[in-house]
Amino acid sequence: MLRDDYQGAFDADLTLASFSRQVLADLGREFLLNGHLQDRVGLPRVLMRHGMDALTQVSIDEWMGASPLYSKRMQRALGFEGNDVETIFKNLQFDIGAPHQFMEFRFDLNGPKEGEFWLECCGPLLDVEPFGEERVKLMCHDVEDPTFDATAAATHPCAKIRPIHRPPRVPSERVPHCRWRVFIDEDSQAYEQHPNLPRIGASKIAQLSLRISEKEEPGGWRNYSGPFDPECQLEDFSHAALVTANLEFCVQSHLLARSFLLCVGQRFGDEGVGEIATEQWTGIAGLTAERLKAALAIEGEDATAIAKVFQVHPCFHPRDYVDLRVRVEQDEVRIGFGPSPAFEEGDPYSWFAHLGTSPHPALDSIARAVNPRASAIPSDPVPGEKLAFRIAIDSAAEPHPEASDVKLAKVSKGARIALKRRRPLRT
Repeated sequence: MLRDDYQGAFDADLTLASFSRQVLADLGREFLLNGHLQDRVGLPRVLMRHGMDALTQVSIDEWMGASPLYSKRMQRALGFEGNDVETIFKNLQFDIGAPHQFMEFRFDLNGPKEGEFWLECCGPLLDVEPFGEERVKLMCHDVEDPTFDATAAATHPCAKIRPIHRPPRVPSERVPHCRWRVFIDEDSQAYEQHPNLPRIGASKIAQLSLRISEKEEPGGWRNYSGPFDPECQLEDFSHAALVTANLEFCVQSHLLARSFLLCVGQRFGDEGVGEIATEQWTGIAGLTAERLKAALAIEGEDATAIAKVFQVHPCFHPRDYVDLRVRVEQDEVRIGFGPSPAFEEGDPYSWFAHLGTSPHPALDSIARAVNPRASAIPSDPVPGEKLAFRIAIDSAAEPHPEASDVKLAKVSKGARIALKRRRPLRT
């Protein structure tokens, strides 16, 4: 029987496919938000070290180096490859750059070569408006112009996305927050994609093939090959399609992190990549762990609860990329990592390149999102494992303070948003 939450006993054999369609839809929204908010840790660390110009350029380069790759992956995975505006709109509905409800996208498709979208509410805008117009223009002009076009050009090299209106908002309470025209100008020069694309595209995560469980729940669209639905929600899809989409959301997160860290290394040298990678992973890992515990109604603060959160956390998916094994042993959790592509990228541009035999704050941040007295302690791997950790709870100790990187992730309003199925707009 498929699960409607993760209460009760720990299941060592549980996978994402073990959950019902509704839970998979709920997890999908969490996974999209996870991938989006990892920037809320990484980019401020670039700003603190290197200033505003570096923040702007890294912001642009990281999305341009990742979004065209994961866009094509998602189109193939859900069967909606094409070269028209409809395909671009479908793509935006499954992009970590547009997490559901944190960014309320609406669409008007006018034909195969033209349409409009607008944001009734843009969470990132609400995050940056308190910092003034300069920061708003940086995000909504300097970063959006090249990155929107890079995403659109993954579908058609002559696709353009141009503002009808955008922030700074005039008047200050203007709604929708922005509106954009999307069109294909076949007489224009083809878009020149970012030079990092081939390098990131050659990575093991970009080349990963997914294996999908045969578990199934009736109902829903098996793919998105049908007409574009401007009100499409994750609940519309079949069980297998939702498992696929969720795993691809995790791939998107890994690709964006890889692109971000490559940009950092190219600009400032590889010697500083490990520190920023650890900070980014720690912040988003702890925030998402806290959200997942609530989303899946995981009860308690014991080892079982910690094990469940590790099991479903998106940074350890797809399992074809990160071979994580989790089990509960008396009052502790044991996690082991088998040899897998995540440890074989051959460069410092991933979170797992900096996970070794020493304690790691990202693992602590996940455990402490469940119990602040927990710690991840390196352990001896068993045959078939590359690394292992035991997660122990010291009930007599003082609670560990929340990591500064987790606090940084929580600065965004997205950290507190309650994600749920949106009420349909059609009457």
